[in-house]
Amino acid sequence: MSSRFPANLLAQLEARRYRFDPGETAHILKMLASLGAARFPDARSLIRFHESLLFLRAFPHGPSVVRKTESLLNDFHEKVEALRKTGADMGDFDQMEASGIAGTHMEDILSFDVAAWLTHRMPGKVVIAWDHYDPGRELGTTGPRFMPLLEDDAYVEADTPWRRWLESAMGKKDPDPAWLIQRFVDLRLPPNQKAELYDSLRVPLRWYLGNSRITRTRNWQHVRKVFYHKGPLFNRSKVSLPEELAKRPPQLTRLSRRQGEAVIGTIREVMLVRYRELYGTTLGDPSSVVRAKLGRGIAIYLWSLPPERRLPLRAYVAGLTLKNGVPINYIEAIGLCEWIEVGFNTFYSFRGGEAGWIYAQVLRCLCHLMGTTCISVYPYQLGQGNDEAIESGAFWFYRKLGFRSSRQELQRLVEREEQEIAAHRHHRTPVRILKRLAAGHVFYELPGSEAGAWDTFSTRNIGLRVNRHMARHFNGDSARIREESGRAVASILGVNPSSWTNLEQASFDNLAVVLALIPNLSAWTDAQKEAVLQIIRVKSNPDEMRYLHLTQRHDRLREALLKLGS
Repeated sequence: MSSRFPANLLAQLEARRYRFDPGETAHILKMLASLGAARFPDARSLIRFHESLLFLRAFPHGPSVVRKTESLLNDFHEKVEALRKTGADMGDFDQMEASGIAGTHMEDILSFDVAAWLTHRMPGKVVIAWDHYDPGRELGTTGPRFMPLLEDDAYVEADTPWRRWLESAMGKKDPDPAWLIQRFVDLRLPPNQKAELYDSLRVPLRWYLGNSRITRTRNWQHVRKVFYHKGPLFNRSKVSLPEELAKRPPQLTRLSRRQGEAVIGTIREVMLVRYRELYGTTLGDPSSVVRAKLGRGIAIYLWSLPPERRLPLRAYVAGLTLKNGVPINYIEAIGLCEWIEVGFNTFYSFRGGEAGWIYAQVLRCLCHLMGTTCISVYPYQLGQGNDEAIESGAFWFYRKLGFRSSRQELQRLVEREEQEIAAHRHHRTPVRILKRLAAGHVFYELPGSEAGAWDTFSTRNIGLRVNRHMARHFNGDSARIREESGRAVASILGVNPSSWTNLEQASFDNLAVVLALIPNLSAWTDAQKEAVLQIIRVKSNPDEMRYLHLTQRHDRLREALLKLGS
């Protein structure tokens, strides 16, 4: 190995990975060979090399670059181990933007569904992080379900040795959490209640990634046809969102359940090693997965939730983008009628890689799948309470694509800042202004959409209105408001939900508390009432998009929901 680390070579690689001029491949390969043989002096420089390898694997110059990056990534854990043996500080590997690299450890408090999946996926390699876990009274509330006589200690003693109770029940002093998790799996309760009980314990788990495929380093996939870049990457300024959305809708291919399970497994791996969890990436429905191939090595996967885990009012879609088989972002879209809120996060490693064009393709797929004409981005995505988004200038990413602020005072601030940028070429928006701009939603409306209709809408407003109504008229009793709202709405709609399935009845209960707030519901036509009944029952249909599309066709229901939520 080289005796002196070529720091300048690493900087050159970071810069030249975005260049695709003729002859660039040879330069890239030469740098990869030198850096691949180098001894890295610290974690920070090794992480920088890792991120460059991932980018080059996703945006390769040619077949030789793919082969070389794959070889280096497959053996990358050896470099991490070599650095550890030198006694170097490994703390940088624990940072969120660098987590999940082969050869490192991870520790997190995982939700029940992910914890159960991980212990099954990596048997014997996951442990309870006892040095960061001191169970308390919450175990005394939950533990008696699977530890006999625990109540006699937990309910009356001040010094209950919680860990000893767990170890005695497991039969050994073993930090493997599999026994504990299996006890919750075996409970005769609905899945959401099992999750609620387990999550209350907040058990930290630790696992060693080794050279597993469940790492950022190796969770890319081989693809039949790789797209090689021979020219400049698509710059965001060259992307016209109106033109992209006006194109012919992409073809969405529904996958088999087995293929869908592989996709849901992939997104769980992708999110796990980045210390991220979304409701839809944890609980995706394998039978709902669709795929779109958009060219340039891009494949977008989208899915919804299983009927028993759906949201009460909105329809939910999550997704993942692969670039030449490499996961480069995740997607979340939650909608009602023709409106959706979209979350789009490009992983740190790929921030310089055609994000504007790929985002446009994501919106093409979502609009086609969900029937959307009004797209909203919530403040967190723009930087509200999100330093990463502020640092990346996320607000301008959306603004330059054509989004507008929903608040007039913020829109005026945007326009003043744009004038400043036009007048002073090197002007950069101050952080304090970016934080102000991130205080409100931004919107993009397709042709034919009612401008401004959803600017002040939030399903939270509907929920709070229902709860205020419950407090005022039902003394805060949720069972009473559900029972009496259901009785009143069933009478108006002329239906007896008791003969419906459990999931259909749950859907009716949720929507009834909202419908009961519509003052003129009884005056709706028979056709409008029948259409509402269909919407309620379809909410638990295997394809949740049917529910969303039906809400788009019911003008009177849309009008009522907008009024309640604005």
